[in-house]
Amino acid sequence: MIRVMLVDDQELVRAGFRMVLDAQPDIEVVAEAGDGAQVVDALRAVTADVVLMDVRMPRMDGIEATRRIGALPAERRPKVIILTTFDLDEYAFAAIKAGAAGFLLKDAGPPQLIEAIRAVHSGDAVVAPSTTRRLLDRFAVHLPDTEQQAAQGALATLTSREREVLHLVARGLSNAEIAGRLYVSEATVKTHMGRILTKLGLRDRVQAVVFAYETGLVRSGQA
Repeated sequence: MIRVMLVDDQELVRAGFRMVLDAQPDIEVVAEAGDGAQVVDALRAVTADVVLMDVRMPRMDGIEATRRIGALPAERRPKVIILTTFDLDEYAFAAIKAGAAGFLLKDAGPPQLIEAIRAVHSGDAVVAPSTTRRLLDRFAVHLPDTEQQAAQGALATLTSREREVLHLVARGLSNAEIAGRLYVSEATVKTHMGRILTKLGLRDRVQAVVFAYETGLVRSGQA
């Protein structure tokens, strides 16, 4: 059973998500919060696997709440999926940098929402949708030069095959698609990805995508 926490300042939005999610046999909504300030306190009382987090909320926004979740002990730290709109892309990018496992548009359909929750719970990250690519393409050009320089040094620690895998991950390919592209097993791709994260000191696949943009391994608008 995947335990989900809903964080949104609009009660009707939370009710809509709850109705969709509680209808799934493998998903259970275990907690709700109306703003980011309530999140960490709520997580002390319940255990959640995934948090659906709105970006813009009173008292504390989703970015700061995501940072605070990232500071929790690993055994109490759920994955975060940021909910955003096209008008707030910059908030979503900041939240991904803060440690979110991905993001969805608020108008995503129930199948997309359910698929994203299951993917994040299984250890993947929501980085494949075209909306993610558009967001990264739009804001990667604004990354500070100092961050790019530091990331370039870390990139040099990867092998050529690891760089190739990272490049494909950043382009939005799944492990299965990368395996097919490189003619290796999916388990081999997962092994490469694990080594990449360890060498670069990254938390997850989403941070790996951001890293690839910081170093210029993937350029804005690249296919």
